[in-house]
Amino acid sequence: MKTAKTKKTITHSVLTLGNFDGTHLGHQKILKNIIERAEALGCASVVYTFDPHPVKVVAPHKDLPLITTFQEKAGLFADFNIDYLVCARFTKEFASQHPDKFVKDELVDRLKVREIWVGHDYAFGKGRQGTAEYLKQLGKRFGFDVYVVPVYRKCGMVVSSSNIRKLVLSGDVKKASSLLGRFYSISGKVVKGKNRGKQIGFPTANIETQNELIPKKGVYAVICEIFPFREKDSKKTIQKQAAVNIGSNPTFEKGDELNIEAHVIDFSGNLYNKNMRLYFIQRIRDEVKFKNPLELTHQIEKDVRCAERLLRRKHL
Repeated sequence: MKTAKTKKTITHSVLTLGNFDGTHLGHQKILKNIIERAEALGCASVVYTFDPHPVKVVAPHKDLPLITTFQEKAGLFADFNIDYLVCARFTKEFASQHPDKFVKDELVDRLKVREIWVGHDYAFGKGRQGTAEYLKQLGKRFGFDVYVVPVYRKCGMVVSSSNIRKLVLSGDVKKASSLLGRFYSISGKVVKGKNRGKQIGFPTANIETQNELIPKKGVYAVICEIFPFREKDSKKTIQKQAAVNIGSNPTFEKGDELNIEAHVIDFSGNLYNKNMRLYFIQRIRDEVKFKNPLELTHQIEKDVRCAERLLRRKHL
């Protein structure tokens, strides 16, 4: 996949445009469609997206936690073998464009679009004037076809980024993963902690993450990937089972600082400064304040056994 952040002109394209936060099953259906149609027409398949997310610019007060970072999103597009990723820098000036100008300058003149595929609720341009129906009218004027992918449902829910956020924030990572089409995950670097886990027989890796969407406080069964220090050693990536606690350590602390601590099962190596990705499989329980460290230790033993049972026959 090539990233076209410059004003490069692409010779004929089938494209989709949107935010694609999470790149969930609904998004994936659109991606499969543009790939198939691009191959049939002999065009390039193009994803046109924005950075930062438009809500961060036009409504920063909403404090929207993103499901995926831009880098994660780009990696998912590459996995689908999209030919080009076009990323527009989203600013207030960009947002104020009339839909006609955006379509003419960017999609018709620059990308030579022949087909556009969008979700049922897509809208763009100043005041979100550019609905799917309006896009169809522009298609008739400029000579491209528009296809609207209908609502996609799974587990009795509409597959959408907003629903996935709600599920993750409520701790229902299992259902969120069903809507994503993959296990929900976050990544980060292992940093120094207070070594309390080690003192009670359950050492933990403290994860510092740039991901914005963190599951609800509690304990989770997780598969973790542990990456080597150097990218060229990527074949040495390790996958292990883990029990992960997200919370403020109420047994020991009085503050509200959120910590992400992973007890990697059957692992005794040094993890400091290594990068890890945590794939959330299922929630085990809420975070609890225990009377003393011994009660906590007994509960962690149960949590680890539960995690092992839930992770049996689970693979990435």
